[in-house]
Amino acid sequence: MPLSDRNQSSYRQLLKSSALIGGSTAITVLLGVVRTKVLAVLVGTAGMGLFGAFNSVMLLATGVAGMGINTSGVRQIAEADATGDQQRIARTVVTLRRTSLVMGVLGMLILVVCCGPIARATFGDTTYRGAVALLSLTVLFASVAGGQTALIQGLRRIRDLAALNIWGAVLGTVCSIPIVFFLREQGIVPFLVTVSALSIATAWWYARKIKIERVALPWSAVWGEAQALLGMGVVFMASALMANAVAYFTRVMVIRQMNLEAAGLYQAAWMLSSVYVGFVLNAMGADYYPRLTAVAGDNKEVNRLVNEQTEAALLMVLPGILGTLTFAPLVIHLFYSTQFEPAVGILRWQILGILGRVISWPVGFVLLAKGCARAFFWTELASNLVHLSLIWLMMKWFGLNGLGMAFLGLYVFCGLLVWVVVRRLSGFSWTRANLRLGGGVGLAAALVFLATAGRLPATVGVGIGALLTLAAGIYAVHHLTRRAGCAGWADVWGRLQARRRGRGL
Repeated sequence: MPLSDRNQSSYRQLLKSSALIGGSTAITVLLGVVRTKVLAVLVGTAGMGLFGAFNSVMLLATGVAGMGINTSGVRQIAEADATGDQQRIARTVVTLRRTSLVMGVLGMLILVVCCGPIARATFGDTTYRGAVALLSLTVLFASVAGGQTALIQGLRRIRDLAALNIWGAVLGTVCSIPIVFFLREQGIVPFLVTVSALSIATAWWYARKIKIERVALPWSAVWGEAQALLGMGVVFMASALMANAVAYFTRVMVIRQMNLEAAGLYQAAWMLSSVYVGFVLNAMGADYYPRLTAVAGDNKEVNRLVNEQTEAALLMVLPGILGTLTFAPLVIHLFYSTQFEPAVGILRWQILGILGRVISWPVGFVLLAKGCARAFFWTELASNLVHLSLIWLMMKWFGLNGLGMAFLGLYVFCGLLVWVVVRRLSGFSWTRANLRLGGGVGLAAALVFLATAGRLPATVGVGIGALLTLAAGIYAVHHLTRRAGCAGWADVWGRLQARRRGRGL
């Protein structure tokens, strides 16, 4: 069915932002792969387990210190920008920057003070106490950089957002690899600190280009301005804290019940499962979230945008999901080494979970855009409790593969829960086209999973997966270009035939 000019324009905007953010994410991911590959080769599976544990501590600490103000800052700035009131924008920006700095300093100090207990809780003793204290610098850097990035994202400066991601990744790779090369496991924490420090440098560089009106806002007035920021921010912080706590306790359980090598295998699968989908989800957060916030009061428009984003997201991730399921062993060998081959099973289950994540995320953003703090908090709490319970049960019954199964179970539950809540808020329902598309994508993923899970000879399974991946890629490109009002395959073929007849060929 032909789309209106308005809908085609919306799709073009979606694809443009996805191309910019997706392209920058591709470069960022590629450089991240280089860093991860070097790390895996130099420190092995045990070192990757150590890296995963430190990374979980860092994410947990930054989540608490950030108080969710980076995410709520995007919403506040998008709302202020929609009014066109330059004074309001300036007050929001000043408040965001100062609050990010204060929370970053407090978070850093708390992690330094608590480094001993955190090291003991994570590793069983205080051997890594000094490393945890050094890790506190990442909390400060992440908080300040997040405030600057929220400004850029809230104003929808997508090109600058893409550029800062690229330069942060380039500088982080160039400067961090030598640290691990010379220090091996001793260099893991300095590696994380260096990457974080360079992210704040690039975020500041691009944020300073934004011209904001000067406004006199004494520190005493910041608290009043910060209340709206912190109101939603506390909810976002609680959500991030719950998710990071689950990630942290998962790694602690794996280390305690198995060993560091098993934690390294899980870390490898976890990172790879997010590689391709990161292109889509980053683009979704960069442009879709501010757009949704701007129309949050119009349920009809909100529901249209959610369906549009869901359709585009499914089409964009489909080839990558099928390809990763098909070539999982090759991907593991390419990104890591042969030592990580046992991670293949976890990776395949997590990729199925990623499909559920792509479906649920566009719907979940409605809660953020509408500022429904209570509903957002309770859905996040329920989802994380279910995830933690599934992790404990599945790891007990199925070992490491159970962690991937738990991830799939999480997004089956989360998708249904969010749909019920958002339906009550905005009357949301998926279009028939999206229901058909979702069913087709799920069926294709299940077929490739079963074909490559050892039920068939390896060559037959890979052949089936490769053919479905190719077909999915052709279909996705054709459908997306047609939805954006561009020439599809049939149009291009027709034009070529007409040109050929015109030349008498």
